Amino acid sequence: MGPGPSDVSPRVLAALSRPTIGHLDPAFQDLMEEIKAGLARLFHAPDHVCVPLPAPGTAGMEAAIMNLLEPGDLAVICVNGVFGTRMVDMAGRAGAEVIAVEDAWGTPVSLDKVEAALSGGRRAKVLAFVHAETSTGVRSDAAGLCALARRHGALSIVDCVTSLGGVPVDAAAWDADVVYSGTQKCLSAPPGLSPVALSKRAVAAIAARKEKPRNWLYDIGLLMSYWGGEGGRTYHHTAPINALYGLHESLVAFFEEGEQAVFVRHARMHESLVAGLEALGLEMLAAPEHRLPQLNTVKVPEGIDEAKVRAYLLERWDLEIGAGLGPLKGKVWRIGLMGASASPWHVRLCLTALAEALAAQGFAGARDAALAAADARLGA
Repeated sequence: MGPGPSDVSPRVLAALSRPTIGHLDPAFQDLMEEIKAGLARLFHAPDHVCVPLPAPGTAGMEAAIMNLLEPGDLAVICVNGVFGTRMVDMAGRAGAEVIAVEDAWGTPVSLDKVEAALSGGRRAKVLAFVHAETSTGVRSDAAGLCALARRHGALSIVDCVTSLGGVPVDAAAWDADVVYSGTQKCLSAPPGLSPVALSKRAVAAIAARKEKPRNWLYDIGLLMSYWGGEGGRTYHHTAPINALYGLHESLVAFFEEGEQAVFVRHARMHESLVAGLEALGLEMLAAPEHRLPQLNTVKVPEGIDEAKVRAYLLERWDLEIGAGLGPLKGKVWRIGLMGASASPWHVRLCLTALAEALAAQGFAGARDAALAAADARLGA
């Protein structure tokens, strides 16, 4: 129950164990087409190119930045947590000039600051931001930020690694150019694949590059020689066959449950967990209106050794939660309610284990009160 990976659902585990076939096998090519269609539906991106990259979510970030940016291009990048800083680093490695728009960790990206950065004179080629910041549990306004990019003639890059499958992601409504994610969070599949959606504008910009992208495996032009279309595929890389079986099964499970039902489930489990945590005497980092239901960032109480709490949970309860990163190191815990891990059982397990671990350090929180508050919120 950390910031990812989440528990892998039993049906996805079963899919992963199916016999491996060749990555150019006609039967596997049929599966590829189903995966592409499922991703387009999941991203709400009917006119985007949607493919899974063979690596975790960071590969989506790198592919987006390295394919869209060339030396000398200007990129405006929003930083309100760890993954915005990573974007800045990657853009610099691509040879771009970077304007970093900084906001406090635990707060969303400021549209006013982004507007000012984009209005500064020279036109930015790219506006990049994190929709759901995994290091803080904060959601930013993707629709508003993509609208700013359009208004100023920039291409938008949207990190949806933690948001996809847990809260609405709508590439078409946002008019986003590149949206990427990972399989190990709300999709409850293993880490190792990064679904990506690219708009027609993004594909055209990549095709118009003056020089080749600075990486080979994630060169979109080369990748599409394999993923581009049924009957026309050529060898590019040996696809992770069984991981793609798992992604396919996770997509089937997602749409069987129903998109809105999945979002409601994540929201209800979040509300239940927060009610229990607050009854235990703990505080959340982010303001309620900006919180991610699937990634709950909890302040460590004064006098508590947070690392010992995490070690206690792992040793006594076989339960993993996440630590803080960057300036939040030692100050917060990050509790994931993602995919198969977003259930009443997980909420009760976490509250019970956390209450016991805190009590071992003399924290006067009432486990029974926490569980009662959580259960009452679920019954509301």
